[in-house]
Amino acid sequence: MLSRFFGDRRGNVAPIFAIAMIPVLGLVGMAVDYSRGNSVRAALQAALDATALAMARSAPNLTAAQLQQQSSDMFFSNFNRRDAQNIVVTATYSTTNGSALTLGASGFIETTFTRIMGVNQLNIGSSSTIKWGNQRLRVALVLDTTGSMASAGKIDALKTATKNLIDQLKNASSVNGDVYISIIPFSKDANVGSSNRNASWMLFDDGTDKSWDGANGTCSRSGYSPRSVCQGQGTCSISGNNNQSSCTSAGTCSLAGYATQSNCTSAGTCSNPGETTQSSCTGNNACTNASYSNRSNCQSHGGTWGRGTWTPGTWTAGAWTPATWTPNNHTTWNGCVTDRGVATPPGTTPGNDQTVIAPSTGDNTTLFYAEQYSLCSPAVMGLSYDWNTMKTAVDNLTPNGNTNQNIGLAHGWMSLVGGGPYSAPAKDPNYIYNDVIILLTDGLNTQDRWYTDQASIDARQQTTCDNVNAANINLYTIQVNTGGDPVSNLLKNCAGTAPAPGVLRKYPDPDKNFVVTSSSGIGTIFNQIGTKLSKLRIAY
Repeated sequence: MLSRFFGDRRGNVAPIFAIAMIPVLGLVGMAVDYSRGNSVRAALQAALDATALAMARSAPNLTAAQLQQQSSDMFFSNFNRRDAQNIVVTATYSTTNGSALTLGASGFIETTFTRIMGVNQLNIGSSSTIKWGNQRLRVALVLDTTGSMASAGKIDALKTATKNLIDQLKNASSVNGDVYISIIPFSKDANVGSSNRNASWMLFDDGTDKSWDGANGTCSRSGYSPRSVCQGQGTCSISGNNNQSSCTSAGTCSLAGYATQSNCTSAGTCSNPGETTQSSCTGNNACTNASYSNRSNCQSHGGTWGRGTWTPGTWTAGAWTPATWTPNNHTTWNGCVTDRGVATPPGTTPGNDQTVIAPSTGDNTTLFYAEQYSLCSPAVMGLSYDWNTMKTAVDNLTPNGNTNQNIGLAHGWMSLVGGGPYSAPAKDPNYIYNDVIILLTDGLNTQDRWYTDQASIDARQQTTCDNVNAANINLYTIQVNTGGDPVSNLLKNCAGTAPAPGVLRKYPDPDKNFVVTSSSGIGTIFNQIGTKLSKLRIAY
């Protein structure tokens, strides 16, 4: 019977199925547990991303312990999967080759069906990295503070928009030096700060009346200025003679009644009063007392008898004392400088007002030309990451003066490269630098050092724009047109994009030129530009 039982194959399906159920159930359970693990891992990744974004701003200012604690607390406020066990969060911040915040989390879930296969837990983990990359920003804010900015609420809107932009760029900075900003207010002139009066790059006197020393001073003769007018004046020792030639040709005689030098010197007096000519005086004997004509009477009455002594008349010419010009003390300078370059109108010839050539004491045309412009703009501020001081400088902006966009653009450019009143920190070769100028103006050009016609000033500025773009600087131009002025073709043609990896040079670039017709538009455009400049990149 037993032999027939074990040899009978008619009931073999049931035992085979029973034996096969064990691995089948294990594989099904493994799929279920794996799906649970993926769900937990997805929730963990989402919590890590949210935590990384939230911690990105504060991470550079925290100690390692603070970063770890705050990251962990924030992660667990976003992650609520109870089936995940022993979750450990790690947080690291690094500035090597660009700032980066990396968060990691790891743990496990207990298995259910997979236990049949001897697997009691599944490990889970992921990470999230916020990278600022290796690009750094240097931004020159070239801001119109001319008199027309006082209308339509423009100056107040500019202040608000600029401070908001500063905050945006500050938030794009993870460590000091990631973002530098310079603030360059301009009108006809720029204000480099009166404390720089003794700087070697300043020029107060080129010998002309237009120089600061020639235009600002006092004359020893009251009421005469500038210097050349003063120096053409003087005083004469003989009253009534008000110029040097009439003074020196005039004179006085020691003998009354003689008005010319020749008459004076040909006349004279004799010690014997009765003699009226030199020959009779020295050739005839006579008495020193004219009442006696012979020797005995002369001598008996106390006179002296003999030949006389002739004393010719003495002519004293007028003495001319020229007026003296005394320049004012340079401590009275208000800090304003006008365009660099030659003193006479330079035409369209490229000049130093269109470049960032370094100042040289051997070449006056490279120096910064002092001017006592009464409507001087507030002082410039070179590259800095002192955010509070920047905002104070913006709050102090006041609208005055005529419009010279070119001087603002030239100073903005120099603030990025350094020279003269500007000190540009050295660039770290481990980083890529994005140099940016944002030029905002509400008016057309009206006056520079040489011209008062727009066409001449625009021509000089166009060359400056060409030079800026050739120097691989991103140039944004903004026209605030609340008064119905013509749209500035100059600003259109100035805007440009510098070449970069994956980006071709584009000049002019209409995407970097903006026209706004209300003061509120300033904030909108600044926000758009700030957003482009301060983007973060997330990598996993």
